[in-house]
Amino acid sequence: MWRGCRRLLQGRCPPARRPSPLPAAGGAAAAGPGGGRAYAPPAERKRFYQNVSISQGEGGFEINLDHRKLKTPQAKLFTVPNEALAIAVATEWDSQKDTIKFYTMHLTTLCNTALDNPTQRNKVQLICAAVKFLETDTVCYRVEEPAALAELQKNEWDPIVAWAEKRYNVAIGSSTSITGPNIPASTKDTFISHLASYNMWALQGIEYVITQLKSLILSMGLIDRHITVEKAVLLSRLEEEYQIQRWGSVEWAHDYDLCELRARAAAGTLFVHLCSESSTVKHKLLQD
Repeated sequence: MWRGCRRLLQGRCPPARRPSPLPAAGGAAAAGPGGGRAYAPPAERKRFYQNVSISQGEGGFEINLDHRKLKTPQAKLFTVPNEALAIAVATEWDSQKDTIKFYTMHLTTLCNTALDNPTQRNKVQLICAAVKFLETDTVCYRVEEPAALAELQKNEWDPIVAWAEKRYNVAIGSSTSITGPNIPASTKDTFISHLASYNMWALQGIEYVITQLKSLILSMGLIDRHITVEKAVLLSRLEEEYQIQRWGSVEWAHDYDLCELRARAAAGTLFVHLCSESSTVKHKLLQD
């Protein structure tokens, strides 16, 4: 643990008829980035509802599938903190056709994770897990050979590292060593302090984006709106794209993987922004 994590840790204080529960897009558990169990989308199933709406309850905004309340995988009432996020989740459910494709419902899955917290981590642990990615950050690991790839990495990755160093007033650097760059403790402390400004829900989204891009630096550039989703994904796959340009790609697999990664990164970024949203949307029901 770093000094910043210790400081954070020291500052924290430790019979009406019910609607039938609905399966949520969280599904079975899978190994999570923190070493615990996180939700993985279950198999597809036939759409069983006609209308989707949202309503405001005591704990926040709820999702209604016809006249039944959506539940989490742990059977908790699916409640989100603001109306904007509720509308976004409701849109995911409303956009499903004859078959519910849970693996396309990234916002719903992220909400399930935030509500159930299957890995049982607190804010300090989430922050430290995110900052730990600096030690293996994609844009900090460079090659010496082939020369063309080394030059590509320098041209494409140096600007985003320079942006992060200026934006957060830190030293990051890069390395061609297998052990990676030596990230100063002060840099880690700065990112810890920055991430502490986010709430628990947003931190779940930040970690999700980081695990997709394998980079804290790219993730913060994306969340801070410095780079687009397309650019962040391209930079995270730079070596793979280089190899594809040189050797070609599998006919359809490359495009599918690229689209999936863009969708996940975009959903995670939207989730962070919506979880940090303080304003409300006027209309409480999802309109047709």
